[in-house]
Amino acid sequence: MFVFEDIVTLDNAAIQRVLREIDNNDLVVAMKGASDEVIDAIFTNLSKRAAETLKEDMEFLGPVRLTVVEEAQHKIVGAIRRLEEVGEIFLNRGGEDAVIL
Repeated sequence: MFVFEDIVTLDNAAIQRVLREIDNNDLVVAMKGASDEVIDAIFTNLSKRAAETLKEDMEFLGPVRLTVVEEAQHKIVGAIRRLEEVGEIFLNRGGEDAVIL
């Protein structure tokens, strides 16, 4: 089962595709409860300007209820699953991929 913290398992192209799909407000709230690894993965895949804006939005937001953070993270995971279903991104399921030559 894919959870928000598993974003770090996505490749950069997939993270960038997800970032184009999700609402910025959901991202700001979801990042409030994210690990440093997830935050780094997100910021690595944003332009410098977008990263600065996101940091400012996170600071401006202030404290947020855990339930609100979890709801925003759930929306992002839903977007990731939808993108996988339509074949736009691929999730690493932890097993070895079969290679067909």
